[in-house]
Amino acid sequence: MPTPVMSPPALPDTDQIRLIATDMDGSLLDGDGRIPTELWPLLDELDRRGIAFVPASGRQYANIREQFGERGKDLVCIGENGAYVGRGEQVLSTTALPEGIVPRAVQHTRELAAAGLPVGVVVSGARSAYVEHFDGEFAAQVRKHYALVTEVPDLTRIDDVLLKVAVHDAGLVEERTAGVFADVEGPVRVLVSGQHWLDLMSPDADKGVALRAVQEDLGIGPEHTMAFGDYRNDLGMLAAARWSCAMDNAHPDVRTLARYVVPANTQHGVVATIAATLGLGR
Repeated sequence: MPTPVMSPPALPDTDQIRLIATDMDGSLLDGDGRIPTELWPLLDELDRRGIAFVPASGRQYANIREQFGERGKDLVCIGENGAYVGRGEQVLSTTALPEGIVPRAVQHTRELAAAGLPVGVVVSGARSAYVEHFDGEFAAQVRKHYALVTEVPDLTRIDDVLLKVAVHDAGLVEERTAGVFADVEGPVRVLVSGQHWLDLMSPDADKGVALRAVQEDLGIGPEHTMAFGDYRNDLGMLAAARWSCAMDNAHPDVRTLARYVVPANTQHGVVATIAATLGLGR
């Protein structure tokens, strides 16, 4: 039986929470891809109560910091689905792709594009994201998720620590594109991270692994953690939290794993649940 959508005040024992982690797209961000304005005073209250707030996204770290403005300089942010973790200008960890993966993945994408499919590829590095072309709808989608983008003639010849390959398909990536990359799974994780995005990362790069490192640094565990997510790249993070919350708009796999289902991102479900957790009205 599907988990019902839970009214946020019904969540139990929330006085035990010391860490709140949230996905961005499809979770914290509203239907227009913006942070709800109601979050800002809640962040002040979380600080006052000593509760850490950690954004965790497939987005580039620089993009996450940009979303949070001045507040971003003090937050621990998990970027690139866990392959990059930082606080302000400090790099806390990076997890590189195995050697030889980028050329194979790029070649697959070039072949898909040559066959007429509307696909593009981004290679994420520690210093920048890289693309071979930056125009049309692909460029618009890249700008949503990456603040630092460099156009290069050949993605297989990048001088940087390479963290992730992200393939964008204007169609449904899980149905049409994901299977093409099955031959690289094993040395890397091939992960559907949204309706239109497929990510290739090190097996050691995961939001859950990154969150557990943050927990260890804070001296807490899953029993003090709340997490929100909507897609399969959030599964590891939700597994690391006692209060694991799937958005009402979440992928079926996420709804199955999560203990609770909260209102959709279009209803500001993350903000509403945090407000209820703090005993505050929105």
